[in-house]
Amino acid sequence: MTVLLFGATGMVGHGALNAALADRRVSRVVTVGRRATGREHPTLEEIVHADMTDLGPLADRLIEVDACLFCLGVSAAGMSEADYRRVTYDLTLAVARQLAGRNPDMTFVYVSGQGTDAGGRAMWARVKGETEKALLALPFRAVVNARPGFIQPVGGAVSRTALYRAIYTAMAPLMPLFRRVLTRHYLDTDQLGRALVEAGLTGAPEATLEVPDLQALAARAEPHAQTA
Repeated sequence: MTVLLFGATGMVGHGALNAALADRRVSRVVTVGRRATGREHPTLEEIVHADMTDLGPLADRLIEVDACLFCLGVSAAGMSEADYRRVTYDLTLAVARQLAGRNPDMTFVYVSGQGTDAGGRAMWARVKGETEKALLALPFRAVVNARPGFIQPVGGAVSRTALYRAIYTAMAPLMPLFRRVLTRHYLDTDQLGRALVEAGLTGAPEATLEVPDLQALAARAEPHAQTA
């Protein structure tokens, strides 16, 4: 099966790439981004492409895709709603509409966030909620909106946001405690990556996946992972 991945150089995308490369069911992994990950693997095909709003030049390389994992995203901290909407809503829908037009027989998995609410007061939650709703209206085989909560970077994953990197470093000694106490809100990047791949390949029980759903999917995917 073929997995298409956007955002592979980010923290969440790193986990998704690890999971896709390790999954025995995946014979081809295609990443699309403004820069390459630098990874080498027999099943990995990297496409460096600057304009995500125009995937036309890549059409021949994006055929026969079974699942798209869309892990592109930014923190809303310090951003105006217009700027955040441009990246979160406009870019996501631009990519998704092109893919749906060319290959509707795929599952589109969107990484959203816990607390997303199209009618909410928080700007980020409202914009992500509107993005989720718009994606569900597209003619894919299936759309899955994944809503992780607290995400711990593991396995070489690093946040691209300086503030988050500082927070993760400061909180590192407390992570084992957080994992026990905040079970319903906690995922590490490897877990989340496995859950995204599983949702893309085999589907999900619901169109919207909260943290416990993602934890269950990650566990379901474990038997398919190849050991290094």
